[in-house]
Amino acid sequence: MYLVRLNILAWMCLFFLQLCLPAQAENSKNFILGMSAAFTGPSKGLGIELYRGSQAYFDKINAQGGVNGHKIIIQYYDDGYNPLPAIRNTIKLVEQDDVTCLFNYVGTPTVTRVLPVIKHFNSRKSVCLYFPFTGAQPQREFPYEEFVFNLRASYRQETWGLVHNLYMVGRNRIAVLYQADAYGRSGWDGVRKALSEKGLKLAGEATYRRGTSFADSMKEQVEILATAQPDAIIAIGAYEACAAFIRDARDKGLDVPICNLSFVGSENMLKLLLREEKKTGHSYTGNLINTQTVPSYEDTTLPAVVEYRKAMTENPPAPPEGFGKDYDPLKFSFISFEGFLNAKVMTEILKRLCLHQYNGNIYAATLSVRKLDIGVGTEVSFGRGKHQGLDEVYYMTVSDGKFVPMSDWSRWSK
Repeated sequence: MYLVRLNILAWMCLFFLQLCLPAQAENSKNFILGMSAAFTGPSKGLGIELYRGSQAYFDKINAQGGVNGHKIIIQYYDDGYNPLPAIRNTIKLVEQDDVTCLFNYVGTPTVTRVLPVIKHFNSRKSVCLYFPFTGAQPQREFPYEEFVFNLRASYRQETWGLVHNLYMVGRNRIAVLYQADAYGRSGWDGVRKALSEKGLKLAGEATYRRGTSFADSMKEQVEILATAQPDAIIAIGAYEACAAFIRDARDKGLDVPICNLSFVGSENMLKLLLREEKKTGHSYTGNLINTQTVPSYEDTTLPAVVEYRKAMTENPPAPPEGFGKDYDPLKFSFISFEGFLNAKVMTEILKRLCLHQYNGNIYAATLSVRKLDIGVGTEVSFGRGKHQGLDEVYYMTVSDGKFVPMSDWSRWSK
């Protein structure tokens, strides 16, 4: 009888230990997060900085023993900001690497193409994508929203805020430059909808090809938009192309406010423009407005900012191994700060995953996150029908060679 009781007790201990870990973590003793992002090409700064910010937080957690003794590892692959490699990477991450979840994907054209793949996998196993670096709509709407959790605000929220604030200071002739793909069209649609609410239409529009570099000319796009005589331009693009457009626009004398969305990679864009200013003696960094979905990393009144700056200063993570040899990592950036916050919320979800009531179900563990204080002044909550954790949009402009929070739009009054 004593032996029977011992066997029952041993079985119960094993059972609850298994509940604490998904099958993948049981085998590897680690939580593996699968990331496909641009680590090469003209948008490589986006993937590298997002990775570095997340890794800074995970390094801290792993140094403390991980989550219940299990380290958090990012299994990363480069997709160059192109859809087909992103699809191949996703299949490999799920089928071969047996990841706990997908995490930190970068870009609308890549994410929109992997959504059907994720939906397919969910017909036989649970696969969720966490906190992609895109504010597009497809992962926020049927039939894919069930498999994706977003932390950041949407492009519709960013573009609505820009249009509304420009309108309030009398700038009604708003034109758009956008990348000719799913990302650009998502931002274009957001601007168009926001203008329509105010009884306005686009003053003009121009497109460019994904992958355009700073060395490429954007004079044709500048000519198209200058003809429309806008009093503001909203650019939906990546940092090299948007920097090239700003350079060519200012060289032509088109000095209206140029606004960029959070995805642009503000610091990388600014670095290119400052370098060009030094080279030519022309001014390229005035009259710029950028939206962000995280607060300023200069705001040290926020606990998360203090934590982030300490991590990035004391133990700055290198770019992913094998990538970034010709890339100079940024000390601080909005993108790495977003990656840091992504990792912070992801770690909380993994901690909950180890609670027996969630039975190794990461989806259920995520839905249990309510009013989570991550140190940015607003709480994170998820739930049924609520797969976006934050809604705040912040506005920045350039002062003394860096992006700083805007406190007053009246300086742009027309």
